[in-house]
Amino acid sequence: MSSETRPALGLFLYCGVIFMLGIYFTFAAVQGEYGLFRRAVVEADNIQLRHQLAELEGQILVMENRTRRLSDDYLDLDLLDQQARDVLGLVRGDEFVLR
Repeated sequence: MSSETRPALGLFLYCGVIFMLGIYFTFAAVQGEYGLFRRAVVEADNIQLRHQLAELEGQILVMENRTRRLSDDYLDLDLLDQQARDVLGLVRGDEFVLR
């Protein structure tokens, strides 16, 4: 009788180990460092960073435009007047300042 129970026990252990390995690899594929959930987080971060990049590129274009307009080759007097008012607090003689 002992020879009949031994193969059944070995088969049960073998199936149990295979089942546990399957559960482990399934868990790793979903929750692991390179799993499906981590991929979703990385893709969401990627979208957010692309939006930030687009905003920063727009700001760079605005700054480049202002820099060009204040350069020696091309001087925009309206922008120069605005910058002098904002940065230095200058006021023309014919203006009233209310505080």
